[in-house]
Amino acid sequence: MARITRQDLARIAGVSSATVDRVLNERPGVRPETVRRVRAAVTQLGYQPSSVAAHLALQRNQRLQVILPSGTNTFMQMLGREVEEAGKRLLPPGASLAIDHVDVFDPLSLARRIGEVAENADALAVVALDHPAVREAIDSVVAAGVVVVTLVSDAPSSRRVHYVGINNTAAGRTAGALLGRFVGGRAGKVALLAGSATLRDHAERQFGFEQVVRESFPSLAVLPLREGRDDHRINRDIVGALLAETPDLVGLYNIGAGNRGVSEALVTSQRATEVVYVAHELTPYSRADLVSGVADALISQDCGHEARSALRVLSASLAGDDVIAAQEKIRIDIFIRDNLP
Repeated sequence: MARITRQDLARIAGVSSATVDRVLNERPGVRPETVRRVRAAVTQLGYQPSSVAAHLALQRNQRLQVILPSGTNTFMQMLGREVEEAGKRLLPPGASLAIDHVDVFDPLSLARRIGEVAENADALAVVALDHPAVREAIDSVVAAGVVVVTLVSDAPSSRRVHYVGINNTAAGRTAGALLGRFVGGRAGKVALLAGSATLRDHAERQFGFEQVVRESFPSLAVLPLREGRDDHRINRDIVGALLAETPDLVGLYNIGAGNRGVSEALVTSQRATEVVYVAHELTPYSRADLVSGVADALISQDCGHEARSALRVLSASLAGDDVIAAQEKIRIDIFIRDNLP
């Protein structure tokens, strides 16, 4: 007689193998009705567990989904390629990985897409928006048995199991310290440009930056935040207008993406040498800006490390393995023209 497997239980109960594993190991995050169906299937089939076989089966049948922002964000495009490569190297045979793109600046679209992709996934990594609709969507799919990690931008009050990304408050403080020192004692105004203040990583960077400037550089006045949706064309127009209307602008911090537009506006205005410009992420465009002297410093994060970390955490959570916290810590990198890799 063929041995009863957890896949048999999953088929009878109408759930995923990962959900069966959670019920059998009494882990939280499964609805009572789902628990009842799985236990009924155990009784019906007379299932006797084999821990080794179950672990291997879970690894083989993992269905992982990643949701990234749509649009022209070069860093996110790089992250998508790293996720694909990490999937080829890290996931066991038989596991599947799919990448989806959505406008993360639209909370309702993002929330809806989280629910849609989770219907065919055991685990999900998502660049999150810290918005009630998005938090509710994450909590809902977690309650249905899907493992969720947030990637790059967090929704900390949701039921996600892990956040993969840098400490963004510390990143903002680092940017503030660098810009303040590079300004060199001059008095004047500093502009802030973000994709959206509703992105948790952007909001935390703004908070950290303003903390340091107000604490340590009282001669600098921080202007109200401008939002460019990480679009280089919008950023170009915003920065061009800022330069035209602010003759005493001495510093500019781009919290998000769209660096191409910022550098275009600085070069066009012929003020690139007088305005200290600090940005995020080492991309081909920002690298060229550092080399040319348009940008003064970059605060960066390793998208390859983040991709590998997200898949490791999801895979380990599905299999019931421990996550090695030190391995998954994403560090803050600082680049100037003289230490480019």
